[in-house]
Amino acid sequence: QVQVVESGGGLVQAGGSLRLSCTASGLTFDAYAMGWFRQAPGKAREGVSCISGGGRITYYADSVKGRFTISRDNTKNMLYLQMNSLKPGDTAMYYCAAGCSPLTGRGSSTAYWGQGTQVTVSS
Repeated sequence: QVQVVESGGGLVQAGGSLRLSCTASGLTFDAYAMGWFRQAPGKAREGVSCISGGGRITYYADSVKGRFTISRDNTKNMLYLQMNSLKPGDTAMYYCAAGCSPLTGRGSSTAYWGQGTQVTVSS
């Protein structure tokens, strides 16, 4: 059974930092591009970042470029999102996905999803 679990969310002041973590099991980890998505109340799900299976290709939404960094450690089946210079507009539920496009940031139709971790940025 495939399982995707993310963690690391919390409450932080504007300008602060958080690091999200995601682990995936039950799949060939390095064969999957993995990424982060977020959804704020009343808004559509947004692709934040995606990284190819080998970590050589990355996608970032324009709104987070220069502030967020995606990385992975295939020896540990781990995915990370380092979020710096956080803004109130970053407030959302953040989801980890196994299966995304590192070219467009879109989730794959057959992606596996985590349960979400809440990120709240206060002004």
